[in-house]
Amino acid sequence: MYNPKSLKAEEFIEHQEVLSTLEHASKNKNDLQLVDQILAKARLKKGLTHQEAAVLLDCDDTAKVKEIFDLAEQLKKDFYGNRIVIFAPLYLSNYCVNGCVYCPYHFKNKHIARKKLSQDDIVREVTALQDMGHKRLAIEAGEDPVNNPIEYILECIKTIYSIKHKNGAIRRVNVNIAATNVENYRKLKEAGIGTYILFQETYHKESYEKLHPTGPKHNYAYHTEAMDRAMEGGIDDVGLGVLFGLELYRYEFTALLMHAEHLETVHGVGPHTISVPRIKHADDIDPNVFDNGISDEIFAKICACIRIAVPYTGMIISTRESQSVREKVIRLGVSQVSGASRTSVGGYYEPEAEDDKSEQFDVSDKRTLDEVVKWLMQLGYIPSFCTACYREGRTGDRFMSLCKSGQILNCCHPNALMTLKEYLEDYASKDTKQIGDRLIEKELEKIPNQKVKKTATEDINQINAGKRDFRF
Repeated sequence: MYNPKSLKAEEFIEHQEVLSTLEHASKNKNDLQLVDQILAKARLKKGLTHQEAAVLLDCDDTAKVKEIFDLAEQLKKDFYGNRIVIFAPLYLSNYCVNGCVYCPYHFKNKHIARKKLSQDDIVREVTALQDMGHKRLAIEAGEDPVNNPIEYILECIKTIYSIKHKNGAIRRVNVNIAATNVENYRKLKEAGIGTYILFQETYHKESYEKLHPTGPKHNYAYHTEAMDRAMEGGIDDVGLGVLFGLELYRYEFTALLMHAEHLETVHGVGPHTISVPRIKHADDIDPNVFDNGISDEIFAKICACIRIAVPYTGMIISTRESQSVREKVIRLGVSQVSGASRTSVGGYYEPEAEDDKSEQFDVSDKRTLDEVVKWLMQLGYIPSFCTACYREGRTGDRFMSLCKSGQILNCCHPNALMTLKEYLEDYASKDTKQIGDRLIEKELEKIPNQKVKKTATEDINQINAGKRDFRF
C-alpha cells in the first residue's frame, strides 16, 4: 500500500498509487471548477500534492493552461526573483560497470574512450573552469568500485577545493555519483559537498530493471532509497531528477513529486533541486530508440507544473537543451543553468580529438560562459555565482524555512549582484561588462532594506578596488 512515511521504495513510490493518480487526472483534467480550486491553492505558495499537480499537467483547456504558465512564472519570481545560478559539470571518470541501455558509458561499449582524471588532470581542468569564471561545480563519475572508489571521489573533492588561480576558486562542489551506503555519504558530508544529486532515470520499476539489465544499478530499491541514506548520513541538500523520454512522462512526473513528498514527510525537508534532463544522442545511443520522447511544449508544461507543485525547490536545466528551450523554461521555473559545459572527461583544458571522444551526451547549447552570462542579462536576469548559503550553513531545513518564508531573497539578491560583479571584473568581455555594470546599478536600487543596500553597494565598490568574496 502507498505510504509516504515508509522507507521502502515500492511503498513511497507505489505503482498503483501512480496509476490511480493518472486515472483521476485523466478523468478530471477539464473539470474547470476543480482546476480553479487547485490553482487557488497553488497561489497560496504552499505547493500541491502529486494528485493535484497531475490534474494541472493533464489539463488542456487553453485558458487554464495559460493560467498555469502565468502562475509558474509568478511563483518563480516570488521565490527566486530574477536570479539564475550558474554552474558547470566536471566529469572525473567514465569507467562504469553498469549496463544502462541509454548511456554510452555502459559496460559493453568497447569503442568509447575510457578516461579517468588524475589529480594533476583535475588541477588543469579546474584551473580552466576558474579562468572562465565558474565558482560552482557538479562532479560526475561512472560507477566502478575499482576505478572510481569513494576514496578517489573524496581525493578529487579535496583537490578541487584546494585550487586557487588568480582570483578564481571553486566555492561549492555538488556531487552526482552512484547510490552508495550511509558511511560513504557521511564521508561526502565531511568532505564539504554541497548537494548530493542522483537521477532516478525512471520510477517505473519494470522499465527501470529493463533499462538497467546488469550491474549494481539494476537494484531498483537500493537506488530509489539512496536519498534517505544520504540524509541519514548527514547530507542536508539532495537533488532529484528523471531522464524524460525513457518512460511515459505523466508517470515520471507523478512519481517524482511522490518522492519529493516522501522526503518532506520523513525528513522534514524536500529536495533542494529537481533536474529535468531529456534523453539525447550520445556515442552509440540513439534517442529515437526510446518511444517516450516529449515535445518542447510538453516539456515546458512539465517545468511549469513542477514549479507550481514544489515552489521552494530549485530547478536545473543543462546544456542538453537548446538556447531557445532554455530561454522558455527559465521563465517558467528553472533557477539553475549550466554554462560552457563539457560532458567529456578532461574536456575543459584541451578539446578532445574526434577519435578520442568520451562524452556522455551531445551538448545542444555550445555557447561560452561569457555568451551565456550576456544572454541572461539581456533577458533581464541576474547571473549568480553565489554559494553563500552553503558556506554560511543555510542548508537543509534552514534554507527551506527561509525560502518558504521569502526571507532568503534578502540574502540572495545582493549576493547575486556581488558575485556577478566579481565575474564582470575578472572574466567578462567588454560588452558583457558594460551590460552587467548597468544591470547591477539598476538592481541595487531595488533592494528594499536600506542597510542591506548600503552594505552591498560598499562591497561592490571594494570589488572594484580588487577585493573579493563578500557575502551576506
